[in-house]
Amino acid sequence: MSVLLIKDLSIHHKSETLVQSVSFEIEEGEWYALIGQSGSGKSLTAFAIGQLLSKQFSFSGSISLNSQSLFDFSKKERRKIRGRDISYIFQDYTSSFTPFYTIGKHFDEYIKTHLSLSKPKRIAMAISAMEAVNLEGERVYKSYSFQMSGGQLQRAAIALAMLLKPKLLIADEPTTALDSVTSKHILELIQKMREETKCAVLFITHDLRLVRKYADYISVMKEGVIVESNTKKEIMDAPKHPYTVQLLSAIPTISDQALALENVEVVH
Repeated sequence: MSVLLIKDLSIHHKSETLVQSVSFEIEEGEWYALIGQSGSGKSLTAFAIGQLLSKQFSFSGSISLNSQSLFDFSKKERRKIRGRDISYIFQDYTSSFTPFYTIGKHFDEYIKTHLSLSKPKRIAMAISAMEAVNLEGERVYKSYSFQMSGGQLQRAAIALAMLLKPKLLIADEPTTALDSVTSKHILELIQKMREETKCAVLFITHDLRLVRKYADYISVMKEGVIVESNTKKEIMDAPKHPYTVQLLSAIPTISDQALALENVEVVH
């Protein structure tokens, strides 16, 4: 069953075309990797899915979630969809939190928007989500963003994104600020959620070792265009586009050292 279907998506800024005729489909429970160098249009594509681009951008094409066009929803309905059906882990995790609210306040407002729960249940739900990403739930709940490290804020943003078990999780370089142990733990959490809820994952990354480990399907972007799409095995074993070959040649030779992330023991 298709969760996300994008057809001929083009994104423009003034007279410049930044993303051109991008099409792909993500099935239920699929881990779909969108790879390419910085500036290739990966994040713009991800932002377009949730209608998060500013008015300076225009776009054409179609984006459907569960066979329904996202363009058919009102602004209010789209806000409801974000978080409940589509959730983001942003590369710029600091944008997930305002310094005027505690982290707990952010979680509480997020839960209230989508669920009818009592305050004690909302608090318990938030603390449990924080602890799942190895944060001290009760302490972090009462903290402000400026009282936390970058890694802690990134984990809080990930906990918030995974809180309601969305149908589609869009993860844009989700482990940027994290050490290897925490990165492995977070990715295994996403993997577990995917297995339990059949959540689809759109994974935007430049780390091809992570793609090798987690992805089912891969699309390669270059200068706003998808130049190759195929299963992970086909892309990794028999890439066809010269740019894909170039990207794959940058992966360290597979060895115990190169795959050390796989062997890191996570302490729960």
